[in-house]
Amino acid sequence: MRTSREESLGKIPPIRDGYRMSGYTGGMGPKTEHIQLLRAARQLRRIRSFYAAAIALWTGSVLWTGWQAPGSRQMWVSVLLLAVFTVLLATASLSLRRLTVPAPGRPVHHAAPHKAPGAGRHVPA
Repeated sequence: MRTSREESLGKIPPIRDGYRMSGYTGGMGPKTEHIQLLRAARQLRRIRSFYAAAIALWTGSVLWTGWQAPGSRQMWVSVLLLAVFTVLLATASLSLRRLTVPAPGRPVHHAAPHKAPGAGRHVPA
């Protein structure tokens, strides 16, 4: 039998939503949370581009079938799929907009500092 004391000491990882959390350390640190938010944002951007491509495909299909056989079952299926992917794109865009990635604890400098080319050098005599 598990006790809450054992869970709080980190001996037994808790079960959330029916799944045992592996690697449980008592909570997510700010660095792990930041990385997960960055991954989620990257995944949402990727899926948005997929949905946009699907919308372009189904728009072409609606136009083509509407021209060839207006009012046919194929046209209405294309319209339905176009509507579905439009809603999915809107949902992904809204989720990405609501997803705020907090700034890390200290600024990250990946590039060289921006200085003037001759700044800090002595003038030759």
